[in-house]
Amino acid sequence: MRSTSDRIRHAISFEVIALGIITPLGAWVYSLPLHDIGVISVGSATIAMLWNYVYNLGFDHAMQHLAGGTAKTVAIRILHAALFEAGLLLVLAPLIAWYLVVSLWHAVVMDVSFSLFYMVYAFVFNWAYDRIFPIPQWRYWDQAAG
Repeated sequence: MRSTSDRIRHAISFEVIALGIITPLGAWVYSLPLHDIGVISVGSATIAMLWNYVYNLGFDHAMQHLAGGTAKTVAIRILHAALFEAGLLLVLAPLIAWYLVVSLWHAVVMDVSFSLFYMVYAFVFNWAYDRIFPIPQWRYWDQAAG
């Protein structure tokens, strides 16, 4: 499994790169001031970073218990990203509605669009992260697999 320092590096790099993409994109798509989307993005990223650590630790423990390891197939990566975003939606939609003074439905639509971005982004980012920073047991597994 990954170390605490590796998990922290993962969470911070994930959020910093995402903020650089999503803040200007969200301001443009929703015709909102960059500042408002910036506050939503940074607040959401902070909550997501904490959730990221807790969720990934729990997910890896569950995989270790159920599958005997933490190597993820494409299907597991899709499930991993979808469950992560569903948990965030429950927390973030009410906060977005409150801050932007919009209906909960409007906030859910906004959050779902951000979640769709983040699901694709999480899939690509985590795949790349695992290739750049593989766990030693995965190096052996990749070599044994051919």
